[in-house]
Amino acid sequence: MKNRTPLTPAPGKAGPRTAARRLAVLASVGVLLAGLTACSAQADGADGGQAATPPAGSGTDSRLESIKAEGVLRVCTTGDYRPFTYLDPDSGEWSGIDVDMVRDLADRLEVEPEFVQTTWKDLMPDFLAGCDIGVGGVSISLARAEQAFYSDPVLTEGKTPITLCGKEELYDTVEEINQPGVRSIMPIGGTNEVFAEEHYPNGELIKFEDNNTIFDEIVAGRADVMTTDASETRWVANEYPELCAVHPDDPFNFSQKAYLLPLGDTVFQDYVNQWLVMAEADGTYDAAKETWWGSEG
Repeated sequence: MKNRTPLTPAPGKAGPRTAARRLAVLASVGVLLAGLTACSAQADGADGGQAATPPAGSGTDSRLESIKAEGVLRVCTTGDYRPFTYLDPDSGEWSGIDVDMVRDLADRLEVEPEFVQTTWKDLMPDFLAGCDIGVGGVSISLARAEQAFYSDPVLTEGKTPITLCGKEELYDTVEEINQPGVRSIMPIGGTNEVFAEEHYPNGELIKFEDNNTIFDEIVAGRADVMTTDASETRWVANEYPELCAVHPDDPFNFSQKAYLLPLGDTVFQDYVNQWLVMAEADGTYDAAKETWWGSEG
């Protein structure tokens, strides 16, 4: 005779249906208790009890607070890219559009600006090592955006050539510059080097250390052309009567300049962006540009 599982459980043991009902009840109780606990936690926060963790960038760890506390705005800049940033080797004085702008930012923060000279190839390491803001004609790139925030763009332009006057038609296309024997000069590091390496692989690339004297190489005949930002070609063409900007109003590509800011710090980013709005509205930015570009800048 086969053994059969009894339909009625033995004393002290719950049957499948009874056990299921008990589990359902326990689950309901658990949900109710969880809801009560959550409500209690919210009430504690509202009544001044245990405070909720502040969201990222809420201001408790923003660079804005440390700048005010220390009384110093640390500014990374190369000092070799006029009209945006220039360090006079004789006087040690800083000048430039972006230099004037960060001085204004420091004034509004009621702190002192501290300029940290860097190079284009060391800009990001030096900025990450301790600067609060990076300025001086800094182009927006995705590679930099992986390591830092940007302010809103302060200038929209693109790369365009500059060469000896009278030779503009020889170097007014990428194809003409990307030829064997054409000597393209560029500073080491930065977006000019990246652009030249990408677009002129067949040309002769001359990587030059001193961005303050780089255009002297074209005047002296040791280089043929440099492809740089349209804003720089305009300024250089005014400073060097021998050099002419090639179609600065119709550059080869699209680019924007902005200020480097600490990655993840939305509080400081918002502050800087609001300051830029005010500086553009009250004439501060126009005044900074006029020194270098005139009233049409």
